[in-house]
Amino acid sequence: MADLDDLREGANFGLGIASQQQNFHVKGAENAAWGMKDRLSRIFNPKTGKSVMLACDHGFIMGPTSGLERIDLTIVPLLDYADCLMCTRGILQSVIPPHTKIPVCLRSDAGTSILTDLNDNVIMDIEDAIRMNVSAMAVMLSIGDAAHEAKTVANLYGLVDKASRYNIPVMGVTAVGKDMARDARYFGLASRICAENGASIVKTYYCEGFSKIAAACPVPVVIAGGKKLPEKEALELCYNAINDGAAGVDMGRNVFQSDSPAAMIQAVHAVVHDGLTPEQGFEMFQDLSKK
Repeated sequence: MADLDDLREGANFGLGIASQQQNFHVKGAENAAWGMKDRLSRIFNPKTGKSVMLACDHGFIMGPTSGLERIDLTIVPLLDYADCLMCTRGILQSVIPPHTKIPVCLRSDAGTSILTDLNDNVIMDIEDAIRMNVSAMAVMLSIGDAAHEAKTVANLYGLVDKASRYNIPVMGVTAVGKDMARDARYFGLASRICAENGASIVKTYYCEGFSKIAAACPVPVVIAGGKKLPEKEALELCYNAINDGAAGVDMGRNVFQSDSPAAMIQAVHAVVHDGLTPEQGFEMFQDLSKK
């Protein structure tokens, strides 16, 4: 049992020192089975080790939010520019073309909406994910939420048990409730708990001190785009996160709510994979928006 009176905050994060014994391009997967590495390689570009994920799973709690009213018109045209699509099984089965080559990270928990208390979720049947040939599964963790923390950790732990039998990676998504601090100490705690319980990927938010979060997490960390920002600010978010150790971004509203979604996701892709500065990325966005 941990002694809370001697719970010392971490200080030695080895910033700037690459992960040891790392010959595979995805952090923490060096000793994984071939099938797991294959799926992770679909999500994370082997040449850069990075990923641009396109999130459109918002509807499972928010309904037809702005930009997602018609996914066939707003999201499907963007699939060629993303490395991975994060969506629900209903959208995957009803809207996403089965001939698309994009790997899918499937939102795999559900149970409540924005009209009620979130996080009282259950996880889907692993066989359904297998039938849909997904590359990863995603579940939410609510660390610090007294009512739901234990259940969401159990959801992650249970899904990892099931998914690992078939070499399907699980992404732990760190939720932020109204009583949770949006700082490096909280996100670092939540991200590490995801990894400690078997997540192969962690999705969390960018904040001051993010480099410590990424360094202390033994698996890839991708950042959530969060609320809609002006395009240049969103590109700055991507650039800063990648430079501070993120393995990618999972952008939703900052892409599909942009005035030019196709131009925006291409600019994000260039910042993440090609190292463009926010200024160069914004110039690219403006040029593409005119075409």
